Amino acid sequence: MNTLSVKKGDTIVVLSGKDKGKQGKVLTALPKNGMVVAEGVNIVTRHKKPRKQGEPGGIIKHEGAIRASKVMRVCPKCHKPTRIAHRIMADGGKVRRCKKCGEDI
Repeated sequence: MNTLSVKKGDTIVVLSGKDKGKQGKVLTALPKNGMVVAEGVNIVTRHKKPRKQGEPGGIIKHEGAIRASKVMRVCPKCHKPTRIAHRIMADGGKVRRCKKCGEDI
């Protein structure tokens, strides 16, 4: 079982590669592959043929997957890239916490 430090809906920042420094919201998390898809990050171009009559073809740009190890969660409180800590609550549940400011995420 592979786990990721980011989940769907998290805001992330890219740490390395051609999109270094870009921020985006996670659209899809793929823990089996260790990858995430984020909006506005790793834009790829695909050439699409029309398959049905009346369906348009052409060049389509969309987000591609990026390795989860190359992204870091941005804390919504302090707006800084941070690693995730976990805090165990009294009822036994776990809450994700920012390592920089200590606030629950």
